Amino acid sequence: MKTMMIAAVLAPVLGLAPAAAMAQATGIGQPIEAPVLPGAVLDAACGNLYDMAGKAFCVTAPLASIGALADAYVAHFESQGWLAAGGDDNRVVFIKRKDAGGCDGMQLQAFYDPNRPAGPEVPGYIAMATVPGDVCAAAAAAPAQ
Repeated sequence: MKTMMIAAVLAPVLGLAPAAAMAQATGIGQPIEAPVLPGAVLDAACGNLYDMAGKAFCVTAPLASIGALADAYVAHFESQGWLAAGGDDNRVVFIKRKDAGGCDGMQLQAFYDPNRPAGPEVPGYIAMATVPGDVCAAAAAAPAQ
């Protein structure tokens, strides 16, 4: 997980494109309930980026600390029984099995404003939202390779 978040922090410094918005990646359900962890500041507007306001629970912190903050959120969700099941350089997809069968899904996305100069003090963001539907059913329906 740390490697994934390090990539999120280094992407603007290395001139890489920001992560795709969560809505483009796997779809957004609803904002999740999560605490504002130490070092984070609640940002209901999600930086006014990627049309996530009202669709995700967002926090902001200086870009230099966003990787450590993301690791803290991953640890928080894992302590609640969420399992990291996938993702990419700037995103973690979690699942949690339901007692009645199937799974709930949730995702955490780290991002920044690519229109601002990169630097350790510019705002970085973490957005968290549900993944719509039964994510285990979708995985089971996928053809084997």
